[in-house]
Amino acid sequence: MKKIFNEVNFWLIKSEPDVYSWEKFCSLGRDMWEGVRNFQARNYLLKMKIGDLAFFYHSNRMRAIVGIAQVVREAYRDPTAREGNWFVVDFQPYKSLHRAVSLAQMKSDPRLKDMLLIRQPRLSVMPLTKEQFYTILEMAETTL
Repeated sequence: MKKIFNEVNFWLIKSEPDVYSWEKFCSLGRDMWEGVRNFQARNYLLKMKIGDLAFFYHSNRMRAIVGIAQVVREAYRDPTAREGNWFVVDFQPYKSLHRAVSLAQMKSDPRLKDMLLIRQPRLSVMPLTKEQFYTILEMAETTL
């Protein structure tokens, strides 16, 4: 399910590796991104389209981007939500990064100074510009 990359949107999704790691996600092959309980993050999920790419970021101890996921199903009601208007998006693994890119590395690169991960670090889902996405790919020594 490839999309022409000049039409794709770019995102970053965060997970604690002790709870849900990139390796676990890859072993499943496809999964819904559930449990988002922040309105701003939820609104970003609602904007995701099939084919969009998202960096998979390990939060807490590791604090690094480790892989790329691809949207395979657009937003639908979160079946784990007991109340409220919450949504999920289905992703599949797209590619592991050749080198993980740490938060410290991103903070030290002036091209990423406006990235939401640096400005709003508690947000679990966020958009990236095309420039930010390709800068991180370069840092990761990874191509699409």
